[in-house]
Amino acid sequence: MVELLQIHEPGETPLPHAESSAAVGIDLGTTNSLVAVAAENRPEIITDADGAGLVPSVVAYDSDGATGVAVGEAARRHMLDAPESVVTSIKRLMGRGVADIKSVAGTLPYDIDDEADEGGMARLRVAGRRLTPVEISADILRALKARAERALGSAVDKAVITVPAYFDDAARAATKDAARLAGLEVLRLINEPTAAALAYGLDKGAEGLYAIYDLGGGTFDISLLRLEMGVFQVLSTGGDAQLGGDDFDHAIAEHFLSQRAAGAAPRDAAEARGALATARLAKECLSQTDTGSWRLEMAGSGSEHTLDVAVLEDLIADLVDRTVHICAEVLADAGVAAPEVKGVVLVGGSTRVPLVRRRVGAFFGCQPLDDINPDEVVALGAALQAEALTQGSETLLLDVTPLSLGIETMGDLVEKVIPRNTPIPVARAQDFTTYQDGQSAMMVHVVQGERELVDQCRSLARFELHGIPALTAGAARIRVTFAVDADGLLTVSAQEETTGVAQEVAVKPSYGLDEEEMARMLRDSMQYAQEDMLARMLREARVEGDRMLISLKSALESDGDLLIETERAEVERHAEALSESMSGDDRDAIHAAIAELNRASEAFAERRMDRGIRGALQGVAVEDLDDGS
Repeated sequence: MVELLQIHEPGETPLPHAESSAAVGIDLGTTNSLVAVAAENRPEIITDADGAGLVPSVVAYDSDGATGVAVGEAARRHMLDAPESVVTSIKRLMGRGVADIKSVAGTLPYDIDDEADEGGMARLRVAGRRLTPVEISADILRALKARAERALGSAVDKAVITVPAYFDDAARAATKDAARLAGLEVLRLINEPTAAALAYGLDKGAEGLYAIYDLGGGTFDISLLRLEMGVFQVLSTGGDAQLGGDDFDHAIAEHFLSQRAAGAAPRDAAEARGALATARLAKECLSQTDTGSWRLEMAGSGSEHTLDVAVLEDLIADLVDRTVHICAEVLADAGVAAPEVKGVVLVGGSTRVPLVRRRVGAFFGCQPLDDINPDEVVALGAALQAEALTQGSETLLLDVTPLSLGIETMGDLVEKVIPRNTPIPVARAQDFTTYQDGQSAMMVHVVQGERELVDQCRSLARFELHGIPALTAGAARIRVTFAVDADGLLTVSAQEETTGVAQEVAVKPSYGLDEEEMARMLRDSMQYAQEDMLARMLREARVEGDRMLISLKSALESDGDLLIETERAEVERHAEALSESMSGDDRDAIHAAIAELNRASEAFAERRMDRGIRGALQGVAVEDLDDGS
């Protein structure tokens, strides 16, 4: 039967209440989460019975250890009477291990268990339970799934979930694990900036460069995207994990408190939260009006505070300027000038502040795109991608690797296989060889980062390749392949080309990097670029010298009889000089010593070659050598 009419009650989603399961888009946020669905390229947020779309990313657990779990506003109501049973901002811990979390435990409202889960995953003590961030995130996803199923009248078992552009491999893997626990198949993880661009329909005929400016409550991200022939490519990303609308609130609250009499400061955390709540209200009101008055009640006394837009903008100007400075760095990283950017998409509730919009517009030289609710834009884009992946689409999303991926080589050096900002999915291979004669195994150490030395980067995984033929150093050929899938998850394999022996590992580290650490790694790579390169060149010279000394020692042991005593003494003298130079920091001296040793051992090398040729020809008939076949 062909359906000719589609009639819907007011306020209901104009989407088919399908017999089969539906696919949704989910913005799993730090403060709030949303779920959306799209049909015929029209996305909409799925709301509750009261019409609210935002679901606070707050989870409360029964204190008696029962199975009851509350999510969203219901969980938030427990924060006053049973704060020990409530977990907030769990997204900050996704993909992080115990040691990772304990380094910042004093700044987080979490009770961290001393014993890690298998694999190093952290566990939180909540209401008598031991829960991982993955399990807690799964509870939020279950609530979003249930909301969608009630609204659509059908099962929901597939989703596109958004993640920050700075989420690393561990955090992305943790997000997929949480979805599986919630009964959701992840069609794809997409970066939040890309989802925002999709929501604005930039994939429909738009061409050129677009910036996604995302200023949330606690973090700031900026991404530069190129759209060409229906292909989204993220050119560069940047941000600050300690910069957001919360900092605006702190600045206003401190201004109000400075106007109070001495000794009238907040007496406890509850009063401090009250001051911040008042400051947030003032910020939101001044986004709509020019002036207003607010009252603070604390320390046994009340006070009235007037604030206008001009004073507010003075208080937050430096914070807004920091975001613009980061925008300039991202453009410079991509080799792009601001006038080349065709449009700017605003994401995050803090972009409602008029000063933010003016500064962003002035920097890029164009009016920002702000006609979609900045709190909803990411979820709407995810819903469009979910529809595209289930119904078909000509749009291709190419997110990027946030940091370079590489392998450790001799001398503790990093050989980058996939540079940062490489579009994904991607697979790249590089050939390596053995370092010593007869070497039958190789340790493959996978690292992430921009620095030149292993100890300055982050270790991701290690595995061994066995069964390498016992050849002379440098003769074996080992191909190492790095493959990053569309979700940003990494697999590394190694294969010895002559025997075919292979080994593979899906890189799933037990902890990840947060945005601040990633930003620091990028800053360090630029700040210490020259110093790192000089250190790398020195290490390479030492590795070359060490390899030459090992080869010479092996040659003397097997063919030392080809040298007379004085010749051998001369060669050994130059070898000793090279060894001494390698203990110093003069790269040029090492290269000079290598050249001198090469010159001194040249005759020895020729005699060894002659002996090898004679041995190879022994017993071979002349007519066989003349055979031109």
